[in-house]
Amino acid sequence: MKKISSVDSGEYKCRSSNEHGEKLSEALTLNVLYGPKSVSVSISPSGEIVEGRSVNLTCSSDANPPVQNYTWFKGTSIVAEGETYTMKKISSVDSGEYKCRSSNEHGEKLSEALTLNVLYLQVEVPERVIEGDEVTLTCKTSFSLYYRPTFTWYRNGRYLSSNTDQLHLQPVSRENADRYRCAVWSKNLYSPEVTLNVRYPPKSVSVSISPSGEIVEGRSVTLTCSSDGNPPVEYNWIKGTSSVGKGETYTMKEISSVDSGEYKCRSSNEHGEKLSEALTLNVLYPPKSVSVSISPTGEIVEGRSVTLTCSSDGNPPVEYNWIKGTSSLGKGETYTMKKISSVDSGEYKCRSSNEHGEKLSEALTLNVLCEFVFICSSCSLFCRNSL
Repeated sequence: MKKISSVDSGEYKCRSSNEHGEKLSEALTLNVLYGPKSVSVSISPSGEIVEGRSVNLTCSSDANPPVQNYTWFKGTSIVAEGETYTMKKISSVDSGEYKCRSSNEHGEKLSEALTLNVLYLQVEVPERVIEGDEVTLTCKTSFSLYYRPTFTWYRNGRYLSSNTDQLHLQPVSRENADRYRCAVWSKNLYSPEVTLNVRYPPKSVSVSISPSGEIVEGRSVTLTCSSDGNPPVEYNWIKGTSSVGKGETYTMKEISSVDSGEYKCRSSNEHGEKLSEALTLNVLYPPKSVSVSISPTGEIVEGRSVTLTCSSDGNPPVEYNWIKGTSSLGKGETYTMKKISSVDSGEYKCRSSNEHGEKLSEALTLNVLCEFVFICSSCSLFCRNSL
């Protein structure tokens, strides 16, 4: 056998004969070793390959000794080793030509290419969608140009419509920012869900305060701004006409009376801005800066009318009490002595109070001057009120 091949493998015997008889030798087994032949690839399950399902590619080959290595190629790239190559959730990116290389110590051989065409659906959405735009969603597919399926559209998992491969939203609003998918019922094929990202300027800007209820000086207060906008908004805080801070929250750790006023939050992104309604902050605090004034000013002469006035800063409004020495004289912002006399001389104070505290003014010293008269019979000098 000049060029022995695998078909020459088998048992061989020699029969020896002459005119007196013949005899067979023992069998000689001829085992011809050879590299891989007849390399082929099969696919399971057969038929159409739908995205998301599991697919097995199996390589078979004739060789002696048996094939030692199977290598799988997609195009020119190695993708796996072994007799079977499994793609558990096949997708459109797995479409292409696959080959198997079978090898043993005597050689190697490549299979013919197996073309894998994965049927898929994919919803294409514009990269940048702004509220008010006219938007079209397209159901992209790998079906043959000669196949014209009926497409079905879903929004948030609920049936929307059946017709063509396009869904028109005109004009688009933030309410359209939902999950969409398309399907071809005849193939039991569904696309992955995609989310339509609609960009829009801030809306519904509001301000809340914590803790709620009365705001007492010295406590910590946090203002929080909330707004609906896409992309996410930035926050700026405004008191009156002045900017006082940035961020979703604005905290005043030890709030004081000077923090009272109107606060607004400005919410902004690249598509616009919006101001919240004003939140009025009314800080409650005990009396401050208590002082006493006198009218008329100058010397205080016996018999005239004098009014003492108390002023104080406090929230809620304060009540006033007048004290001479240690005695309480009366209530009210003013204390009037219509015909003052020397007995009214002394130190006067005003106590200012509200539900959050009280404060005394500095003492005001009242020195009542006597108005003298002459008595001619004795040429004596007397105070008028002593007559």
